[in-house]
Amino acid sequence: MLPWFQRGAFPLYLAPMAGVTDVVFRSICKELGADVMVTEFVSSEGIIQQDERTRKYTEFTDEQRPVGVQLFGADGKRMGEAARKIIDWKQPDFIDINFGCPVNKVVSKNGGSSLLRDCPVLASVARGVAEAVGEQVPVTAKIRIGWDEDSINAPEVCSVLEGSGMQAISIHGRTRSQGYRGEANWEVIDQCSQHVSLPVIGNGDLLSGEDIRRRRESTGVSGVMIGRAAMQNPWVFQQAKSYLETGRDSRPIPLTERWSLITRHCRLAIASNRYGNEKQSMMAMRSRLMAYC
Repeated sequence: MLPWFQRGAFPLYLAPMAGVTDVVFRSICKELGADVMVTEFVSSEGIIQQDERTRKYTEFTDEQRPVGVQLFGADGKRMGEAARKIIDWKQPDFIDINFGCPVNKVVSKNGGSSLLRDCPVLASVARGVAEAVGEQVPVTAKIRIGWDEDSINAPEVCSVLEGSGMQAISIHGRTRSQGYRGEANWEVIDQCSQHVSLPVIGNGDLLSGEDIRRRRESTGVSGVMIGRAAMQNPWVFQQAKSYLETGRDSRPIPLTERWSLITRHCRLAIASNRYGNEKQSMMAMRSRLMAYC
């Protein structure tokens, strides 16, 4: 079992989000109570070709551990090669495989959620990574519940992943065709948690400590993954832990504290040089800062 699930722990993951969960935002969320980090997803081909921009997406600090690097691709051998390179560079605590991204740019390359329609290829990708690096670090996967409402197959996919060497599975409770519309289907997530012996991490519509408590009590998930709610309210991890311990809501975050975090986020982004010079950093940060409002 992965160490962060031992002794009855119920870890709170920060979901990987492209353009959002960079090294700076992960540091902020870690300080505010997130237990497990996953980087923005990176292309296996970009890693193999040693693209410098792609490598930047894999950056993390030791303070963020346990942290995984998330890969996407459709060729098991190439994915395994990329995973080995990442381990040589960064020594992450685990490798995560993206089988859930709904974005056309990724799906059109037969990556992300497109593989939910092709379990044999999905299995070959998972097995390729597990065989390449599974003796060095755990390999996990992130999926959606299916391609569309007519092909919800997450329990089957979870069985395939378990048989392919995965050690945990994160499930977003929407189909690829939904994108982020409608409600997350936690009934299917629960079915998956009963269907495999691996830890299942539930994801979708977790906005508060009450939401997390309800899903913990009503499903068999071993942890949860928080995404868009953390963009607006990175204190959600702290608030959720307090609610799980006491059953009471935390105090509202004062405007002064929110503003202090916004300005600190800007300073850290500029200092990181992730986006270029100060002007470029502030341009890149505009949409991120609006999420706090």
